[in-house]
Amino acid sequence: MAMGDELLEAVTADTIAHEIKRASKHSLPIGAPCPNCNTAIAGPYCYACGQRAEKFNRSVLRLMGEVVEGLIDIDGRIWQTLPRLALNPGRLTRDYLEGHRATQVPPFRIFLIVLLIVFFAGSENFSHTHPNFQIATPDDPVVTANMSPKDKAGFQHAMDQLKTMKDGDFQGIGSGSKQSQTFWVGKIRKAAANPNAFFASALNWAHQLAVVMLPIAALMLSVLFVFKKNVYVFDHLIFSMHSLSFQGLLLSAAFLGAIFSDAAWYLLWLSPAHLFFHMRGTYRVSVIGTLLRMSVLFLVSSIVFGLMIAALVMIGLATVQ
Repeated sequence: MAMGDELLEAVTADTIAHEIKRASKHSLPIGAPCPNCNTAIAGPYCYACGQRAEKFNRSVLRLMGEVVEGLIDIDGRIWQTLPRLALNPGRLTRDYLEGHRATQVPPFRIFLIVLLIVFFAGSENFSHTHPNFQIATPDDPVVTANMSPKDKAGFQHAMDQLKTMKDGDFQGIGSGSKQSQTFWVGKIRKAAANPNAFFASALNWAHQLAVVMLPIAALMLSVLFVFKKNVYVFDHLIFSMHSLSFQGLLLSAAFLGAIFSDAAWYLLWLSPAHLFFHMRGTYRVSVIGTLLRMSVLFLVSSIVFGLMIAALVMIGLATVQ
């Protein structure tokens, strides 16, 4: 299953400068010959052949040290950023907006990394709870447990129609052109016959749509704080990156924890509490003002999320193979 190649490329591009900085700490002296082509070294990489300009005959102790360094120095600032993101998010965002950024991981980098973690955790959860995502069938006792005999008969009739429907039989299915109806009927039949392909297609497109959450969140905050002085769209973008990053980490923890116990979903109750403290700490508004804005944000977000899910289902159907 695809894990978001575009996101991975963005994360890679964002960390190139940091990797060059790390490489320079272990470089050969300026002017020393490149071990590969003997060109005089002028930086952390040989400008003639591109090889990293360092000695490769290291001791075991140094190799072990570099492994530890690689784990700790993913970006050393992450160990300062993540605890503050969880426990003091308002101060973290305020510090960034006020220019105190040297000790923080850039918000966009952490947002992209968290998206990758969310999709990884989600795929692990789906692979372990696969039966819960099968297309419903009339003989499934979980589906029909609370149905009356009349409802069961209607459900069975609808499923039978779907299986036997011919391309020319469009009664009750949409109001578009015959070609459009033919297309969607075929896609629905294909998804019903192979739900795994449909879910894989929808999840692949979810990677693309996930990034759209960022500008949408910033736009909603811009409206909510339109009368707040000295607050700009940039501020809302940074807040959105930090907030969505934490929500993504929380969702990832719930996904992974739910593999072992459904109680892990209770973690999501931390989401509104975190948003409250984050919003109040960042924008410095009253308790009532924060709660009112959160209520509006929840309502609008629910509508937008519903529309995005509907769009994802339509795109998943349209692209299912």
